[in-house]
Amino acid sequence: MFSEEHLYSIALRRTNLIGDINFQKLVEAVGSAKEVWEISKSGLRDISGIGSKISKEIGNSEHLKFAENELKFCEKNNIQICLRHKNQLPKLLNECEDAPAVLYKKGIFDENKRKISIVGTRNITTYGKLFIEELTEALKTQNCITISGLALGADAEVHHFSIKNKIDTTGVLAHGFHTFYPTKNKKLSTEILELGGCLFTEFNSSQKPDRENFIQRNRLIAGLSPATIVVESAFGGGSMSTATFANNYNRDVFALPGKISDKYSQGCNQLIFQNKAQIISTIDLLLENLRFSEPKEKTADLFPKSEIRKLMTETQEIIYNVIAQNPKITLDDLAQKLEQPSFKISNIILELELLGLLKTFSGKQFSTI
Repeated sequence: MFSEEHLYSIALRRTNLIGDINFQKLVEAVGSAKEVWEISKSGLRDISGIGSKISKEIGNSEHLKFAENELKFCEKNNIQICLRHKNQLPKLLNECEDAPAVLYKKGIFDENKRKISIVGTRNITTYGKLFIEELTEALKTQNCITISGLALGADAEVHHFSIKNKIDTTGVLAHGFHTFYPTKNKKLSTEILELGGCLFTEFNSSQKPDRENFIQRNRLIAGLSPATIVVESAFGGGSMSTATFANNYNRDVFALPGKISDKYSQGCNQLIFQNKAQIISTIDLLLENLRFSEPKEKTADLFPKSEIRKLMTETQEIIYNVIAQNPKITLDDLAQKLEQPSFKISNIILELELLGLLKTFSGKQFSTI
């Protein structure tokens, strides 16, 4: 079932100081995990960024013994092992620089279906729960997969309502498959698999649900999907880290706004205020922004955009045309193309937005409408 490359990949990844980025650097330089394991110490030190401490650890027989036991555990429990350097990761996740070198998987993850990550606080309110219920109801005809973290609160509601609406759903764990946390959601994880969904984790069977693992887990939730929705979050909630990862990956982020007095809306409001998330005003508009549905037919504009464009100043027209030719261009790239400082361009972009000619995406990206 598993190859020698699986064995040496697990052993190499378990080696001290070999994280996902160093792992990728090594296998790209040498050719395979097995060859990295067997290469001379001097050969490894010739690779940029690989010092003597790392070289000394590679080849440790204890790591190889652990990998042998890990393969037995995975085979016994029907766990698939996906290797990044063999292009076995989900496509979108593989695009992330810090994608896991080794990813453990149970169930089915259909690459042909649309993906949407949905996260939120463990202390979800009736407001957040109702939004998730209505959103999943709208998604049931969209041939999509919902992705969340199988935690209590918002995550559990995402999986629960996805199952109810017969939507494939994927849970991302913060520990190995030898255990389950929180115990309360163990039954839910079984239902996900029984109904054709999927569970992912980058953690092996020795790794417990330690606190730091949850932040690390959140980058996978963001990386597996082109868009992340934050339902409810306090200022320092874990969902804020998921939104940050999504922004760093240049993925779309959407946030559900709430009253400023509501603790678990304050994080969402902050994301919107800082232009790190697009505001969710209605589910229909959200589906349009996700490109899950065609824009609804609407009556003729009182002020047609063709007429508004005629009123643009010369400077506005120059910036508008550059953005039109480069959809989702960032502010920095726009400034570079125009050879102007970004602070001067920002004011004109705002004017174009107020005219209804531009759309702003997370990460300060712009497209014409």
